[in-house]
Amino acid sequence: MTEQGGARVSGGNPDTRTRTHDKYERLIAAARAVRPVTTVVAHPCDETSLRGVIEAAEAGMITPILVGPESRIRAIADQFKLDIGQYDVIDAAHSHAAASKAVEMIRAGQAEVLMKGSLHSDELLRAVTAKETGLRTDRRISHVFIMDVPTYSEVLFITDAAVNIFPDLETKRDIVQNAIDLFLALKLGTPRVAILSAVETVTSKIPGTIDAAALCKMADRGQIVGGLLDGPLALDNAISPDAARIKGIKSEVAGRAQILLVPDLEAGNMLAKNLTFLANADAAGIVLGARVPIVLTSRADSVRTRMASCAVATLYADARRQKTAIAAE
Repeated sequence: MTEQGGARVSGGNPDTRTRTHDKYERLIAAARAVRPVTTVVAHPCDETSLRGVIEAAEAGMITPILVGPESRIRAIADQFKLDIGQYDVIDAAHSHAAASKAVEMIRAGQAEVLMKGSLHSDELLRAVTAKETGLRTDRRISHVFIMDVPTYSEVLFITDAAVNIFPDLETKRDIVQNAIDLFLALKLGTPRVAILSAVETVTSKIPGTIDAAALCKMADRGQIVGGLLDGPLALDNAISPDAARIKGIKSEVAGRAQILLVPDLEAGNMLAKNLTFLANADAAGIVLGARVPIVLTSRADSVRTRMASCAVATLYADARRQKTAIAAE
């Protein structure tokens, strides 16, 4: 049992009393303790995206390179009294050109993180996934929401709610592995992964339950590493110890999940937005599986959420940097 934000919580059990958003603060503090990562920002052409970049830079998390229409970026900075004098600005005529240029700079090794500005996510991801000029690897690209839910004691990952619409089994394997790798990079311990469905039993009537069983066996056989998997689990059984106990589910994951693998994008998107708008949660976002982590925020995100997304990307990039250094020794 631990104290968090004035409320006593046990394991992953939701607490009915509202707690402060303390989980993001811990991530931001950890990111400020590592060397800043060079971050190329595609088309930061509104106040929120530009302010988020500057605050992350002033916090010592990133060293930004701003890519987009230079006159427009400087006009926004002047209008809202944002000081960008010490940051490089690379001129690109429009949002498509900014996305392409930002990806080109990543390919040239000029930055460790790619960050979305005020352009649409699809524009940036088209440049990222371009066959010849993009940032693909042999791992499927996927998105992770890092949720700070005031009424839940754990940092809660939801994946994939933004990139893969109807993932098949092989894609789900990559989605899970990407999320586990992120969790480990953030030094949050060994993640407990719940593979969500509407029920907790395997049935051919719900194909996702068969995928869940297969993913668990893949973890047993070393095809997924670094986390504890269980599924299928309904959402209540995944996050509520009482619900899991009532259903008679004995598992290291049930009731204490930290990563929620959703069956498809629609389910994940609705879950994340339900938590955001009904439970006062914050939802930082990152895309994994490319050559570098990609900060994929929403244009409606607050500056604080953008800061948290930068913190997650910084910590992930730093972990990759350390891993590369160890391999080189």
